[in-house]
Amino acid sequence: MTTDGGLHIGIFVFDDAEELDVVGPFEVLAAWAEHSALKPHVSTFSRDGDGVRLAKGLRLVPAHSADDVGPLHVLVYPGGWGTRAMVADPTHLEWLRQVRLQTPVLASVCTGALVLAAAGLLAGRPATTHRDHYDELAEIDPSVVVDTEARFVDDGDVVTAAGVSAGIDMALHLVARLESPEAARGVRRGIQYDPAPPV
Repeated sequence: MTTDGGLHIGIFVFDDAEELDVVGPFEVLAAWAEHSALKPHVSTFSRDGDGVRLAKGLRLVPAHSADDVGPLHVLVYPGGWGTRAMVADPTHLEWLRQVRLQTPVLASVCTGALVLAAAGLLAGRPATTHRDHYDELAEIDPSVVVDTEARFVDDGDVVTAAGVSAGIDMALHLVARLESPEAARGVRRGIQYDPAPPV
């Protein structure tokens, strides 16, 4: 599950994924990759390798298709309006279940958790999602223990983040978990992430 001796992290992208759900974790994890002795490799991939148009119009050309991205150590699944189609797509849900079998850590941002739940991957687990979708998560799988307070929930092999910017926090947590808190602090300083909202 490695590339060039390092961890392989894949961020799945699709039409109408939320921009920051994708690029927030990518920025954190790519900044980590530049300095880590673990040599993590971070890449984006879409179902067929074609470009995607994200929710607010940003166009993104992924590095791989789902067929050629290779085995992953971590899969990051973003949210956004595009998840509506994924939740209702049996073929996609079966693909996700199969990927899950060979991927040690599965992470979602925002409404990406709805797709994980629809695939049965959050059954009986604590999880979170965007605050406007707690009820929807519970409707998809009533066995999910929905955490309405946490920015992210780490349940071992599955990590879920709340809405949008929470994906940055989750990605920093993954750096701390996979390498060290010191490494995560270094990334945070490097990208100047120091939330202090003016309102």
